[in-house]
Amino acid sequence: MSSAKLFATPLLVLATLSPVYAQETAAPAEAAEVAVDAAAPAEAAAPAAPAQPTGIALEIAAKPDHKTLATALTAAGVSDKLAGQPFTIFAPTDQAFAAVPQPMTDWLMNPNNTESLAKVLTYHVVPGRVTAEDLYAKIKAGGGKATLATVEGETLTFTEVQGNIKVDGTQGSSGFITQPDVEQSNGNIHVINGVLMPSLG
Repeated sequence: MSSAKLFATPLLVLATLSPVYAQETAAPAEAAEVAVDAAAPAEAAAPAAPAQPTGIALEIAAKPDHKTLATALTAAGVSDKLAGQPFTIFAPTDQAFAAVPQPMTDWLMNPNNTESLAKVLTYHVVPGRVTAEDLYAKIKAGGGKATLATVEGETLTFTEVQGNIKVDGTQGSSGFITQPDVEQSNGNIHVINGVLMPSLG
């Protein structure tokens, strides 16, 4: 699936405005006007530049091989949620998305199915910062297999295959971590070569 197939929705940015409180003592109208003029002229001031996305969302948006994922995260409203607590995302490349059957891609990108698209995307996200070292340790402790609960609610299964970490979703979906531990201020990114599918039932 090429990124041209996706809906190019701008990244949403939340701006926090400082509240202005009125003085307890009322002032005459003329004096009030002077006080306003003496303060920073809000109306005349140039608008502040919007804040830029940070951490995981910024890294994904900046990577040339994650254009499809970045656009899908924005279209589904998931980019905003990645700016909060630490998360770990298993990030499919554009090539991985291109391997998804076209009918499934078209269905997910239909504006009427945004909720399902969000489920697919959050199925790639787990709470907290999880490193590749953590995954290897969990796989070893689990006798060759480990599971993690995703933000979507279902679990991902991890195994080690010839030294590489394989990630399995539902419906036979899977991928290998091809670039581990792209660390960000609010979490971790593991690049994978497959798109993981939840049950969507």
